[in-house]
Amino acid sequence: MKVILLTDVKDIGKKSDVLNVSDGYARNYLFPRKWAMEATPAAVKEIERKHALEEKLEAERRAEAHQRAAQLSGKTIDMKAKCGEKGRLYGSITAQEVVDALKAQHGVDVDKRKVEVDPIRQTGEYDATVWVYSGVTAKMKVIVTPMPGK
Repeated sequence: MKVILLTDVKDIGKKSDVLNVSDGYARNYLFPRKWAMEATPAAVKEIERKHALEEKLEAERRAEAHQRAAQLSGKTIDMKAKCGEKGRLYGSITAQEVVDALKAQHGVDVDKRKVEVDPIRQTGEYDATVWVYSGVTAKMKVIVTPMPGK
């Protein structure tokens, strides 16, 4: 009997999969638990239509993410920090401070958990990676200069 899974079933398949299972397994196990439904031609067409819609939405999201990544990549963020004589900072610059500077200088709002930057404890130039979407990143430069005066 052909069935369409309504939820993920361990060792059987994922949601929306169309599978061939024995009649007894479907009637006595999957149907009573509402884990599957019979795969009628109309139901299979509906599942295919939903898959096509999901793929289209995913492609739009990915295109938008690539556009945003292109907008972000290559930008530099200038930051000033208090430091000692040899360029060692008093404290360190965190991802939240990088995000705040990015918003102030370029008007781009990003979640701090999506910014990956090595610990900044010295003046100089550092690389930062912004995760825009699954598998889509943008590389940026963070330039730390000493704050004038003490």
